[in-house]
Order: sequence, then structure tokens, then C-alpha cells
Amino acid sequence: MSDEKNVVQEEIEKEPLTESEIHEQMQVRIDKMNQIAAAGWKPFGRKFEWTHRATDVADNFEVLAAEEGKEIQLCGRVMAIRGHGKTCFLDMMDKTGRIQLYVRKDALGEENYAIIKMMDIGDIVGVTGTVFKTHMGEISIKVTALEVLSKSLRPLPEKWHGLKDVELRYRQRYVDLIVNPEVRDAFIKRSQIIRSVREILDNRDFLEVETPIMHSIAGGAAARPFVTYHNALDMQLYMRIAPELYLKRLVVGGMDKVYELGRVFRNEGIDIKHNPEFTIVEIYQAFADYKDMMELTETIVAETAQKVLGTMKITYEGQEIDLTPPWNRMTMIEAVAKFTGQDFTNITDINEARKMAKAINVPVEDSYGVGKIVNACFEEHVEEKLIQPTFITGHPKEISPLAKSSVADPEITDRFEGFIYSREICNGFTELNDPIDQKERFQKQVEERDAGDDEAHMMDEDFINALEYGLPPTAGLGIGIDRLVMFLTDSSSIRDVLFFPHMRHKS
Repeated sequence: MSDEKNVVQEEIEKEPLTESEIHEQMQVRIDKMNQIAAAGWKPFGRKFEWTHRATDVADNFEVLAAEEGKEIQLCGRVMAIRGHGKTCFLDMMDKTGRIQLYVRKDALGEENYAIIKMMDIGDIVGVTGTVFKTHMGEISIKVTALEVLSKSLRPLPEKWHGLKDVELRYRQRYVDLIVNPEVRDAFIKRSQIIRSVREILDNRDFLEVETPIMHSIAGGAAARPFVTYHNALDMQLYMRIAPELYLKRLVVGGMDKVYELGRVFRNEGIDIKHNPEFTIVEIYQAFADYKDMMELTETIVAETAQKVLGTMKITYEGQEIDLTPPWNRMTMIEAVAKFTGQDFTNITDINEARKMAKAINVPVEDSYGVGKIVNACFEEHVEEKLIQPTFITGHPKEISPLAKSSVADPEITDRFEGFIYSREICNGFTELNDPIDQKERFQKQVEERDAGDDEAHMMDEDFINALEYGLPPTAGLGIGIDRLVMFLTDSSSIRDVLFFPHMRHKS
């Protein structure tokens, strides 16, 4: 057998290994590790000075090949071993891709070539060699020196089956990244998306800031917090559910354009759209209103798609979505009327509102006012129909305790939510800057909390105190980074875009 296409490929079994088979293979690998050490090599090496990555060789082959005899150094993980006797081929993978290694006994020397028999798929190696093309036309490295940098003691999943167990993929993301290159690509895009969001804001003179992650009062969103305890201060603290109230304190202090990109924590259920900790960017701009924030949202999402994907038209779960501004706009009442036929315009009587909800089979709580009933109808019948990017505005005051009331209707707020493919991707509004009104709304939230709503806001006296010094007219915006990444990587679950999503303990 004279070429790499005909040699026997030493792949892992084509059926997933059982636990006993894994333990057997691990013992074989441990034996090889001991053989490597006994031969005077180190199975777990130290620093390796690489000069090139796999794609560097492919992209610059003509230049590298023209310098006859020029040696380069690469390192990576062995993903295939093929060959017998005096010649073998290895496929080595680094973070940029794969490259073939051509190893001959006469090039390495008999003593050094013996290490090949002690190697396994998954081993991390460093190699020195020259660039050439095989007679099959494959760019390869003719190896002149090879060393094992880390012996892999546990076998990787079989390459054709990959890591198919979704739960195992999430629990062992490190293996998922090794065997599924498309997963690694999605996380590279995640990093690029976050970088793009920062660049867009920085270029618009927003200042990135950091605010506390542990709060003495949970606020800034309607959500159940995680509770912790500070021993030295002898006080209960909450993992932040939003940075909003601290960021607005900074605007009070004269920092007109600020943002924070980081983790928030909500003690809620887990599904394809929710994880207990997730990443958001919250943005605040003085002397602006919610319309400015809608335009900023369009800019961030569309420009990021263009920068990372090269287009503003994406495909998500088979559906083409056009992110090009301007996005569709509807008030919540208009949307409910359009998709259900129930028009809540000028409806103020609670009994009438309940009848309208009942007509479209929307259950409501006895404590709901008209505003919450409208929102319940929207969530039940409208959200799922908002496929193309759409801003919903005109949220009831009852569900918007931090938003400024509309001049046209004090029971409606200058607030918006952005939806793509039936999922909320952002929330923003003109901020309530009247301390008296804010205190009254907080008090209403406290009453709802006392009545059993553990997602209602707590009273934050210090935030009221800050507002009393004067918050300029301000607009705020929060964008869910994980959901944005989901859309731009065509990922169906939030767990696909989090390196380490939260999981139940194994039973």
C-alpha cells in the first residue's frame, strides 16, 4: 500500500464505547504512558515554541514550499493515525483546523520513531518539519522531530458518531469542542459578536463601566433572585438580576452615556431560551428617549450581523430573517387587535377587559388590572407570530414600574421590546426620572410582593434618594447577548451558545 489513501486508518471503534471498554482502553493508554516515560521521554511536556498554525501552512503553502529545507514548528491534537511499518500519517488538529503529518522512520531515526507505537488518538504533540504536497495533492508536513506534549488517557468519542448525547455535550463541553468543529466555530462567533457590540458602543462615545454583582436589594427587573449571605457584614445579599438601578445612579452622577456587558442571575426555570445566569448589555443615555434606543438596537444587531456574517439577512431554523433597519413597529394594543381581534383601545373597565380575555381563552389572575390583562393576551397569542424583527411599544404602566408614562396616555409607558422569531431580544424605555412617581410605583410593587408575587420589585430607598438629586431625561436599553448569539449562529437552544450551561446533578 503505497499512499495515504490506501493505508489502514486506526480509528476508534465505530460504535460508542461502553464504560468497561473505556476503562480497558484507558488502562492500555496508561501502559503506553509508562512506556513513554521508561524510554526517557516525558508523557506530559512543557512549553513548545510553535511558528505556524494549520491554516498558516495552507494559506502560505507556495511561500513556505519555495524555501527549500525551511523547517517550521506546529502543535496540536492527533485526530487520526494511519500506516504501518516504516511510514505513517497523522492528522493533527489545532484551533485553526487540521493538517496531515507525514512521518518516516528514516527521518526520525529508529529510536525516536518507536514513540509512534505508544501514541493514541487524542494525544497532543509538537512537531518540526518541512512543508510539501503528497502525490495525492494534500498539503502536509514532512516531520523531522516529534514529541508528545500531553498523553491522552481517555479515548475520544468515535469520530463518525461524534458526541451525540446532547446532555453529555453540555456537561463535557471540552470534549464537544474537540470532536465537533462547528461548536467551536459558534463560540468563536460569540466572541466576535460581543466584540462588535462593544466597538459599536465605544465608537458612539459610550463608556463601559462595572457595577456590583451582589446587591443588598434585588431590583431592575421583575425576576426571582438568587440569595446569598455575607458573613463579615452579617447581611443577606442578592445576585444581581439586572445592573439597571446602579447604571442610572451613574447617569445621575453626570456620566451621560454608559453601558455594562456582563452576567446577570435569575432564579427561574431552564429551557431552550433561559439559563439561570446569562449575559446582557445594558445601555443608558442621558437626554435621549426610547425612540433613540430603538434605533440603537437596530444598529447594534444589524451592524453586528454584517460584521460577523457578512450579511443582514440570516437564516434561523430554516426561516429567512431580514435584520435590515428599520424594523416593524406596533403598539401592544395594536398587535393584540391585529392577531386576536380584541381591541383594548380606551378599555378601562376591568370586567370588560376580563370578558375580552376570556373570549380568546386567556386566563387572568384576580389581581390583574387592565394592563396586565392586555399583556397576558399579548404573550398568549401575539409573541409567537412575531417572526421578522418587530418592536412592540406602548406597554401598560402596570407592567413597567421603571418606565416613563406617555404624554398621550399616563397608563401607557414609553417602552419597547424587540422580538425576532417569537423571542424577546431586547427591552428598553424612556426612564422614569420623577422620584415621587417612582416611589409610588415601588410601593405598588411592594404591595404585590406582599401579596405573593416574589418577582415584584423591592423598595430601593437609595435609588429614590439618587433620583431626588435629579436624573436627566434618560433612555435605557437591555439586549440579551445569548439570544443575539443564538440568532446569528442558528442555534436552537441557549445551551448551544453557553460554554457551560447549568445542568442538574447526575443521578
